[in-house]
Amino acid sequence: MERLDEQLRFIKEIDRLKGVLRQSPLVDSSRRENSAEHSWHLAMMAVTLGEYAPREADLGRVITMVLLHDIVEIDAGDTFVYATDTALAEAERAERAAADRIFALLPADQAGWLRAVWDEFEERRTAEARFARALDRLQPMLANYHTRGGTWRAHGVTADQVLAKVRFIEDGSAALGTYARELVAASVDKGFLAPAASR
Repeated sequence: MERLDEQLRFIKEIDRLKGVLRQSPLVDSSRRENSAEHSWHLAMMAVTLGEYAPREADLGRVITMVLLHDIVEIDAGDTFVYATDTALAEAERAERAAADRIFALLPADQAGWLRAVWDEFEERRTAEARFARALDRLQPMLANYHTRGGTWRAHGVTADQVLAKVRFIEDGSAALGTYARELVAASVDKGFLAPAASR
């Protein structure tokens, strides 16, 4: 029963992800979403928007990636996507340490496989990882648009900052990248997002 005990220990540990609050609000603006909800939402986006993935992408692997990608926030917490480069670098170090600890709770074969999938997402070296990252960047944009600016307005984010993240979306899906650029333009037009700083 040692294997089952290790698996259940991991299952218990990842329940803590439900308590990690993100910056993004729910679309109804009633509260901030938690990281577990975010991961579930990305999995549903992968199922629903899979036709916009690269033809060679394995959607089952994409779903596994998006369900795993934020598990490290149990230890590292959520990092605002528009944080400073220094804060983002520190978060990356904290997330790698968290991955070392959390995946090690599993039996060695599962730990190795799931950690490899997590690393693949982080490194964006495959079509699956690039599509998963595209979804991860698109989801908070949708939340900000539907909450009339949400965290963009709260943190003074500008269109050029958001467009820098759109490149990750375009890298994973041309169609979703085009949609994201249109969403940024509409958000500026509606006053949900500040114009580019150079404007």
